[in-house]
Amino acid sequence: MNQDKIQGFLQELPRMRGDLPFSPEILRQLFFQTGEGCLASLEAVGETLSRDQGLTARILRLANSAYYGLQAEIQTVSRAAAVLGMSEIRNIVLALGIDGLTKRYSLPEDFDLGRYWAHQFMVAMVAKELSDMTDVGKPDSLFTSGLLHDFGKLITALKRPDDWAAIRELAENEMLSDSDAEEEYWGLDHAVIGALVLRSWDLPAVLVEPVNWHHSPDLSPAHSNESNVVCLADCVVHAVGEPEGPYVERLDELCQAVEVDMDDLLEVAEELADSDDVEQFVNVFF
Repeated sequence: MNQDKIQGFLQELPRMRGDLPFSPEILRQLFFQTGEGCLASLEAVGETLSRDQGLTARILRLANSAYYGLQAEIQTVSRAAAVLGMSEIRNIVLALGIDGLTKRYSLPEDFDLGRYWAHQFMVAMVAKELSDMTDVGKPDSLFTSGLLHDFGKLITALKRPDDWAAIRELAENEMLSDSDAEEEYWGLDHAVIGALVLRSWDLPAVLVEPVNWHHSPDLSPAHSNESNVVCLADCVVHAVGEPEGPYVERLDELCQAVEVDMDDLLEVAEELADSDDVEQFVNVFF
């Protein structure tokens, strides 16, 4: 086990706050203004985001893209927030922040960024659907947690590419899940790594905790139900993509934990995999 490696890595992670392509204060203020109980106006949110003209331009470009299919052109961020909703604006800003990291650091050649984002989006969509099916958490929040759930894998590939490659080799050779391979390699999984960075960005616990515990939801001190939802969403998406993989055997147990029919959930994930939604998301955002 590579304890020295992981300790040094963990100490670096909070400093990634400074790697965002826009001011961390903008992100902190955005989540404060759009948080539960805050009465900030759309104009106030627009003013916060307009502090960074590059960010504003990219938000408007995405808001006016074919992905959203809006009939009239949106010309201001406050109008984008009104039309798309606050949660969607937050997701756009987060996606742009993470995309900025992939431009700041080099990824290993065999890290498939398109496949990474396709999986994040599918888990996000299934988590949102599960929230509606089970009345657990808020659908928009669970979508965001799903979109961020494997952020630690991306961070590892960006910051520790040799370790990422060694973990992948271990998983393939030993037929392990990624999280089990990470635990064996250096005693920590990607969920914790991603959550540490997201906390340094001042994201609220309702989004970060399901990311942190999505491979061990029973150990979550708070938001365990939401963690179960993200865990199950991740598992079912993997099961659809890898029918012979290590995730299938957990599916029935996890479905029972959140009281949802396994066949119904598999149908949701399979329909999503067969749709054009995933490809459109990846093409427009990345």
